[in-house]
Amino acid sequence: MTRRTTGRLADGREILWYDVDGSPPRDVPADERDLPHTATSSQMRQDVLTGEWVALASHRQTRTFMPPADECPLCPSREGRHTEVPTPDYQVVAFENRFPSFSTRVEGIEPVEDQATMPARGSLRPRPEEEHDQERIDGIEQLRAGVGRCEVVCFSSDHDGSFATLTQQQARLVVDAWADRTHDLSQIPEVEQVFPFENHGAEIGVTLQHPHGQIYAYPFVPARAQRELDSARAYADRTGRSLFGDIVERELADEVRVIASNEHWVAFVPYAARWPMEVHFFPRVQRPDLPSLTSAERDAFAEVYLDVLGRFDRLYSTPMPYIAAWHQAPVRQDRDLAWLHLELYSTRRGEGKLKYLAGSESGMGAFVGDVLPEQQAEQLKEAGA
Repeated sequence: MTRRTTGRLADGREILWYDVDGSPPRDVPADERDLPHTATSSQMRQDVLTGEWVALASHRQTRTFMPPADECPLCPSREGRHTEVPTPDYQVVAFENRFPSFSTRVEGIEPVEDQATMPARGSLRPRPEEEHDQERIDGIEQLRAGVGRCEVVCFSSDHDGSFATLTQQQARLVVDAWADRTHDLSQIPEVEQVFPFENHGAEIGVTLQHPHGQIYAYPFVPARAQRELDSARAYADRTGRSLFGDIVERELADEVRVIASNEHWVAFVPYAARWPMEVHFFPRVQRPDLPSLTSAERDAFAEVYLDVLGRFDRLYSTPMPYIAAWHQAPVRQDRDLAWLHLELYSTRRGEGKLKYLAGSESGMGAFVGDVLPEQQAEQLKEAGA
């Protein structure tokens, strides 16, 4: 159902257009901007107290911040004004982030051309004269180059739209783009986890209002994903069953927290919801990642997701700010344990009220909920079309 067209931006970054099959062939003009080829200074440092990796990307301080609509860098290019998308229109487009947290163009790192000399960690290595700045490992300080990739995915060329306003066909095209990018990014030797996500709304901290999301290709498995997999492994060892699968079965049986479902997907408020509004989306059949979804499952997700996003936007007088986070199997480990799912949540706890991660949440990572999960579910059920 999808046709992909690839190109390069003026500074060498990759860009990809996704169009529904049957659309006219896409002509890709050259990016006429005068952009320097850049390398990032991304690095990762490990918190020895928790074992978690922290990415440091100081070059992101200069990224674009809340431009007016007529200066949006994610809109199509037009005569006299060139943006990140050098075509006058598009359906869905993905490109390498100009201000990435992780990149294959990290300062002090050069490609390894000879596969025989490739280090076990992948296809990039420190330049000898800078090696001491790129990697340090001892009992306290762990330092690695921030090698990976970050991409922007624009859901529509309509600046004033949102994912919730997409048609089901447009939403399906986004799912296809996510799946295609997951497949390609998983081929980068350093990448261990591919994470598509969307930040929506100024209250979440969005700096560009155009409807878009991002994809982070991490060189490690992030802590929350790893904790879920560890729980699934312990549960399987104890019961011989899938933790994710049993959660889906329990929610379908209880029904009280189920918001929407169809033949292939179920969306429910989790039993121990941390956020004042939170919905999880699971396929009924175990799938490790987006590329593994069938065509019917992709269509079915678009249907259920648009349904729930519509409910989100009808709850209050203004659209709901939210974060949508895809949990996929890691690239190389625990793929038998993982069960693809999307976690959707909002910081809004009432009309004009936001939940802030204050003392307990930020200091100890211990969430204190403001709304019972069953109350959340009832609100969302009542917000049906």
